[in-house]
Amino acid sequence: MRETGFIEQNAEKWAHFEKILQQEKKDPEELSRLFIEITDDLSYARTFYPNRSVRVYLNNLAQKVFYNLYRNKREKTNRFFLFWLEELPLLVYQSRQAFLLSFLIFSLAVGIGVLSSAQDPEFPRVVLGDAYVDATLGNIEKGDPMAIYKQGKEMDVFMGITLNNLMVAFRTFILGVLFAVGTAGILLYNGIMIGSFQFFFYDQGLFRESFLTIWMHGTLEISAIIIAGAAGLTLGKGLLFPGSFSRMQAFRLSARQGLKIMLGVTPVFILAAFIEGFLTRYTAAHDLLQLAVIGSSLLFVLTYFVWYPWRISQRKVPAQLNLSAPVSAPIDLNTIKTTGELFADTFKLYRIHFGWLLSFALGSALVHGMVLAFMLFSGALEAIDLQGFERLSFFRLFDFQHSPVLFLLNIVSTSALAVIVFALVKHADTPLTFVKSLAGTIKGMIPRTYWP
Repeated sequence: MRETGFIEQNAEKWAHFEKILQQEKKDPEELSRLFIEITDDLSYARTFYPNRSVRVYLNNLAQKVFYNLYRNKREKTNRFFLFWLEELPLLVYQSRQAFLLSFLIFSLAVGIGVLSSAQDPEFPRVVLGDAYVDATLGNIEKGDPMAIYKQGKEMDVFMGITLNNLMVAFRTFILGVLFAVGTAGILLYNGIMIGSFQFFFYDQGLFRESFLTIWMHGTLEISAIIIAGAAGLTLGKGLLFPGSFSRMQAFRLSARQGLKIMLGVTPVFILAAFIEGFLTRYTAAHDLLQLAVIGSSLLFVLTYFVWYPWRISQRKVPAQLNLSAPVSAPIDLNTIKTTGELFADTFKLYRIHFGWLLSFALGSALVHGMVLAFMLFSGALEAIDLQGFERLSFFRLFDFQHSPVLFLLNIVSTSALAVIVFALVKHADTPLTFVKSLAGTIKGMIPRTYWP
């Protein structure tokens, strides 16, 4: 195609694209679609008209997109470092009561685990499971009590433990939404497990070996769990003690604070998993080397999460998040937003349509419960070991191989929830407008060939 023909064919589209860029509010979907077309045209021009002005024009047009996307999001070049050097420590200091409470709950649980194990030698089996206890006793008889940390390849262990630790941390944090009770429950469970775990080795006369081995990675791992607990308690604090804010505003504020604390503790979990995967397996290492790892880990936690937040708080005042925007205002779907704005819109959606979402959740739970009860009484679940519920094997109920009915029911309910959320986002604020919006959403998902 000649250059003039290429220009005439696409001139109207390019002009429309420039017009959109000049608008104050832009439709993200249309902007994305046109940008893809512009980049395709640019690639074509670079191939067939490398030395012509049309290539320069299209290149400048594409660059304008990035300018419009990021001109209002430019931050200081040291924003990343400021988060770790100032923002996170100030948040930790601001949430110091939650940190102290998390530490006290975990310490109390450790004491409960130790005392329970001392009173009942079978208690570790209840908490740790028969399989782990029997395997460890077998390793003790073989003369290698810490052999369990030598299993698997280093990288596989590192990745597996990282994912497991992050899942535990996420549950600890997110269950703070249950007015902090869920977070406290997980802290109690993990503390009791640690207490009984350590006493089990003490009872076997292996306290020194177990302490040096386990706490090489455990110092950071347990500290990170306590910090994740503090993030969860911070999350729940907004619901329990809203202060001068409305309960939803206080929850939004505490959720942001807790989420940033969780972001800050993530590297600690990763480092703990690295130590467990690559270093803990060397159980024959010199005691001084193991103590050095434990001591340096403890020094880091106390310095960065205790002393440094207090120190920096003497020089700076923690910034308060802006909650002045009315939470009942409609959600604007035609602007490009930052991650923080999207996070705020999510809570706004829950606040405006809490009744609809709660009704659906309760209705879905009722249907699931009725189907599960019917299958239990009819004997359809005989193949599933229901005694394993305490080990979370109930997730097998949503496995197609073991329970196809519940699996399909879960797919249907999840899909229905997605459709409802799409409808609610369209600002439906009354039952009638919600039904109309829902019908429109479902109709829009059906190909036009199936409706007039």
